[in-house]
Amino acid sequence: MGNLWKQWLANLGWSQPLLKTLDIMLVLALTYMMLVIISERRTLWMVRGFILLMLASAVSDFFGLQLLNFVLQSLVYGCAVAMAITLQSEFRRFLEQLGRGEFRQLFQTSSLAVPKSYSVIDEIVDAVRELSKNRIGALLIIETTGPIDERDFSVPGVKLNAEVSKELLQTIFQPKTLLHDGATLIRGSRIVSSGIILPLSGRTASRQLGTRHRAAMGITERVENCICVVVSEETGSISLAERGTLNRPLTITKLRDSLETLFSPAVDREAVAPGLFSLGRQIRGKSTALISRLLGLPSTASRDKK
Repeated sequence: MGNLWKQWLANLGWSQPLLKTLDIMLVLALTYMMLVIISERRTLWMVRGFILLMLASAVSDFFGLQLLNFVLQSLVYGCAVAMAITLQSEFRRFLEQLGRGEFRQLFQTSSLAVPKSYSVIDEIVDAVRELSKNRIGALLIIETTGPIDERDFSVPGVKLNAEVSKELLQTIFQPKTLLHDGATLIRGSRIVSSGIILPLSGRTASRQLGTRHRAAMGITERVENCICVVVSEETGSISLAERGTLNRPLTITKLRDSLETLFSPAVDREAVAPGLFSLGRQIRGKSTALISRLLGLPSTASRDKK
């Protein structure tokens, strides 16, 4: 089948160097899509390690090192399965976009939804403090590295598009208001919508956890670019959900520290996908340096010094 494919491309005028160039460009495109999907640097190191394994496998195959190539290929297959399990939500989002035909979005980096100042965090923390003190239940969804697709919600809720303020947040969750029995979405310094119904987590959890806690776990399991702050209606305790894990109970000081850490400009949650041409230059430079070391050739830097 491979020979027929090559023969068909050759009949169309595709030479062997052109096919190799196409192969490299396709690998660069897939690499770039992976960098777009993986929006955290902590996870990015695992992706880089996987790419290095693939490059090492290709180099060993090029030099005819059969045993080493067999070992590296086995590692690549094993790592691919491990990554599919670890990054299942990212792969799910990738397959959903692919199935919807949203090819352009696969190459677009998501803009950050980080609050522009600590005043937003102060407003959130002050509102949570009062809600906890009065034992008023609340559920806040705070976006981290990009906007959430509303199709991930069971019910999108009511659009507000208002500035974040402690007074408004406290008013929304008052028991007699129409929007209190749902989640409120915060994007940057804006309250996007309220009264959102979230999917519940399927994990086995403590019976002490109510619907709000299970909803917080459910949405952070499904969507990784968000966190949830939960205030218990029964006890007033504060919880923080991230990646399906519930951290509870939290003090107000601990909540503030956690939010400041999550939204700090220096935290490893910034966009990690560079431009496609920049990525190509970086990979080409790294590959040239690697081949030069393997062949014992002087590097570009050393030639420049000479």
